[in-house]
Amino acid sequence: MMPLHHLRAGVIGTGFIGPVHIEALKRLGVQVTAICGSTKRAKATADQWGIPEVYGDYDYEAMFGSPNIDVVHITSPNRVHVAQSLAALKAGKHVVCEKPLGMNTRETAKLVKAAAKSDRVFAVNYMCRFFPAVLQMRALVQRGELGKIMHVQGHFFQDWLMKDTDYNWRLLASEGGKLRAVGDIGTHWIDAVSFVLGTRAESVFAALETFHKTRKRPKGEVQTFAKVDPAKMVPFEVDTEDFASVLLKYGTADHGYASGVHANCAVSQVAAGWKCSLYMGIYGTEGSVQWDFQQPNEIIVGRRDQPNQILQRNTAGFSDDIANFTDNPGGHPEGFPDSHKMHSRAVYEHIASGKKTPLLFATAEDGHHEVELCEAILKSSTTRKWVSI
Repeated sequence: MMPLHHLRAGVIGTGFIGPVHIEALKRLGVQVTAICGSTKRAKATADQWGIPEVYGDYDYEAMFGSPNIDVVHITSPNRVHVAQSLAALKAGKHVVCEKPLGMNTRETAKLVKAAAKSDRVFAVNYMCRFFPAVLQMRALVQRGELGKIMHVQGHFFQDWLMKDTDYNWRLLASEGGKLRAVGDIGTHWIDAVSFVLGTRAESVFAALETFHKTRKRPKGEVQTFAKVDPAKMVPFEVDTEDFASVLLKYGTADHGYASGVHANCAVSQVAAGWKCSLYMGIYGTEGSVQWDFQQPNEIIVGRRDQPNQILQRNTAGFSDDIANFTDNPGGHPEGFPDSHKMHSRAVYEHIASGKKTPLLFATAEDGHHEVELCEAILKSSTTRKWVSI
């Protein structure tokens, strides 16, 4: 397998998540050779990170023509993911695309076909799979240590859009899609559960609600999580949800321990006090396991007739088979930036090995399924019925 530093990356997007990708790649030793975005911010990002090639005015096609890029990271707004991914594949680049894969399944189905015809690696950045705790939960389930899984419950709560003066482009269906809270963060929960169980959701029942029917927005665009003076804002009607309740029925798992599992998830971006809490509890006939994104280095294993255990990352109880996805000794915390690093490591090792490493990251097919699921959630919320995916 070639060293990772022989691979070169170009990144589209200079908002919140673009620099997260850049930092993760540099920590792996991958060369970040190009950045694309608005002219001013692309140049500023290049200066900050020492990136030699700058493509302003969002000229991603010019960037794809560079011979100094092997892998393209797409961290732009949702509405352009498919067009940029298709262009990258056509240019012969490997692709890492932020979620969601696209705005609707008509778009994403085209991308699935293009990725299948290509010999390139295509990954969707559902990076929660690469927290060591999530990988450990997956191992516990698939080895049968929790028995047959009966049900899963949890939530993904944030409060960064709690006030009517909180604004981000994700609030607009035209930019981020018709599902906001579920599409932006809820799909991370659903994908992580699917990964742990080893099977996908097959049907859903959902209720969506918008508390702030009208919000205020700045006259120009702002960075994610940025604060804006309310006096400089104008009102607009909101066409995406603030919170949701989702029931899911999962399909058959190959390992036999997690077939037909029922799950329930609450999603909110208006939950005061919760900054980024993705919590999941997996409940089986022999025990349970719980994890929260805000305390990423430990899991709680529960038993009926034995004492409960708190297992900490990289100490006794975490399996050797996930060792490649944790770098620091126990007690030295790893979190959000590390999950992106581990996701990129899995993708780049897959590329460098000629696709011989385990396929743990989400593929174009997985990304398409998540968009299918979002469409089913929207339909269920409207019809108030179970909808098959």
